[in-house]
Amino acid sequence: MSETLSQKLTTIFPGKNVRKDLLHRIKKGTNIPSFVLEFLLARYCASDDEDEIQGGLDAVLEVLQENYVRPSESDTAQSKVAVTKSHKFIDKVHVSFKEKEKRHWAEMENFGSKRIAIPEKYYKGQNRILEGGIWAEVRLGYNDVEEDKYTFYVEDLRPIQLSKFDWDEFVAGREQFTRDEWLDVVVRTIGLKPSKFSFKQKLHLMARMIPFAEKNYNLVELGPRGTGKSYVFSEFSPFSTLISGGQASSATLFYNNSKKAVGLVGYWDTIAFDEVGGVKIKDPNTITIMKDFMANGRFSRGADVIADASFAFIGNIDHSIKSLVNSERHDLFISLPPAFDLAVMDRFHFYLPGWDMPKNSSEYLTQEYGFITDYLAEAFHYQAKNVNRYEYVSRRSKFGKDFQGRDEAGVKKTMCGLIKLLHPGCEPTPEEFDEYMEYAIEGRRRVKEQMNKRKPDDEFASINLSFFDHEGNERVVFCPESKNAAATQTPVRGGLEDEVDEAKPTPEPKQKKEVSEELATQVAIAPQEIEEPKPKRFKVGYNQTGYSYESLFGPYLKGAEEVIIEDPYIRKKYQVNNFLRFCEMLVTHGQTRKITLITLFESKEEALLIEPLLQSIQSSLREHDIELDVKVDPHAHDREIRMSNDWAIDLGRGLDMYQVLDDWMEIGSTNYDLRPCKAFKVSIYRQSEGKPQDDEDE
Repeated sequence: MSETLSQKLTTIFPGKNVRKDLLHRIKKGTNIPSFVLEFLLARYCASDDEDEIQGGLDAVLEVLQENYVRPSESDTAQSKVAVTKSHKFIDKVHVSFKEKEKRHWAEMENFGSKRIAIPEKYYKGQNRILEGGIWAEVRLGYNDVEEDKYTFYVEDLRPIQLSKFDWDEFVAGREQFTRDEWLDVVVRTIGLKPSKFSFKQKLHLMARMIPFAEKNYNLVELGPRGTGKSYVFSEFSPFSTLISGGQASSATLFYNNSKKAVGLVGYWDTIAFDEVGGVKIKDPNTITIMKDFMANGRFSRGADVIADASFAFIGNIDHSIKSLVNSERHDLFISLPPAFDLAVMDRFHFYLPGWDMPKNSSEYLTQEYGFITDYLAEAFHYQAKNVNRYEYVSRRSKFGKDFQGRDEAGVKKTMCGLIKLLHPGCEPTPEEFDEYMEYAIEGRRRVKEQMNKRKPDDEFASINLSFFDHEGNERVVFCPESKNAAATQTPVRGGLEDEVDEAKPTPEPKQKKEVSEELATQVAIAPQEIEEPKPKRFKVGYNQTGYSYESLFGPYLKGAEEVIIEDPYIRKKYQVNNFLRFCEMLVTHGQTRKITLITLFESKEEALLIEPLLQSIQSSLREHDIELDVKVDPHAHDREIRMSNDWAIDLGRGLDMYQVLDDWMEIGSTNYDLRPCKAFKVSIYRQSEGKPQDDEDE
């Protein structure tokens, strides 16, 4: 069948396919996305003749050798441009606007330069190159003019993407394949061998790609490592971006109030959060906005924004699935970050069971033809923007009594996505429709079962989701891993009680136990009462250590959306550096939106030296959606910090509380907890209670 399917594909879609084993042969050793490599393979290896294919592979390897820059080779690449005066590269290009310089600069990731001059025609109206960057063929020139502030400039830039997509041609070609043939073609396009996967596993592979074709779709996949969870989001489509851990902020994801610019949701079809358990969300507003966006694709944050991006949350589960579904304490959402509450989980349309997928291995890779990745990605992108199957799915669907609003919306959106992927421009048979419906309900039930285990009441207890098939029969859908798990089907209410010993026929009364250290770090437990910080006054002696800004002021920052620093001694570079460290602490805490600095300069020379440094900090803070307002007050005298959460800090020395080191290679140069202090006093008080009297300090 495979040879026949390859012949059929190449005949019906000439020039739109590539032999996937060729990709595997050149993929190793590079971090270039598959759609970029296939761009080259389609150019040089469009033949069935083995000699011509080998010649084409040699040409591709030569192009990569000559034009692709590995990160470790950036100095060599820059030298090559300087010597030859012009050279073409394949690299990912970002363009950003630098407010201080009032101009745009290009950055090439592997080439290693962030100040490449670029003509306006290459970025004007190209939002993707401004927000996340694009892979492109870039010809760089060398600038010999010493007065200019740049060494390299872009002579030519050609995005590595399909220049034109014909929807009608795509639909007409699809009509010549059966559903199962088309399913195998899509599996091959990912680079996998269809015969190695069951029908349900193939549907799992399709589910991973639903966010590419269905806008505002929320997918979660948790499972073991090495099953290819993140592959499609980093390799398959130029319309998706992968956020690998780290901090997800409102400004980055949704809207930057300082820049008046929409975040990533405005520029990508899909945003995937890799290693989602490690995502740090410091600003509670981020979760609030995320809930709004996941519910209806819109939010308000200084501006009303509507966007189409889908979210995929990917993470690892390091525990036995059987143990989790049979546990009364833990559930299959164990890997999600604590900030993801039930309201976020309820907005997941589908939970893909990553534990059902095999580990990556060469035996699963196909050697047959599949679509050029970029071509199929373009087809999915077209449908995300132009095709709506929701009314069609609604007309054909009938659900049982346990369905609630979000259950219905989640199942219907999954159905729309599967039909777009497998039946573009056509309709599934009644039997196929029922297959997709059962699969879609299973993924939504998996979400609801976990919420039901976490909720101490019966809000999510209606988990027996069912539908009426094309013959009028009602089918209740179960999740295979939990169908016979009493702890999941009928969870014990009460929240923090310990698990029942399932080996005993009659459960014993529950006794409190120690939670294992491993699980305690991952399971969401009811928040503990956190002791409120108290006013205090103290002295720090000369040469003492252990007093970083974080340890001194961190406990008092909760809810401080605005911070006012009055300090007339921000006059020298090391004092500006202290102020920068203080600002970094505020960024890390993630709640501050405005910083006001009130200071003064004693001379024009001081102003000329310090103002540009403060402007640089101002520009950098804007990238984190924080406004810095610098006010020069010739009468500034006090040294204190006032915050919008009612706390105030009276500082004897202002921010200039650390000794200046003679050698910046000394311990304490970067870690302020280890930096020796000058002698100073600190008084921390509530503004509403008034500043304490200046009596003897504790």
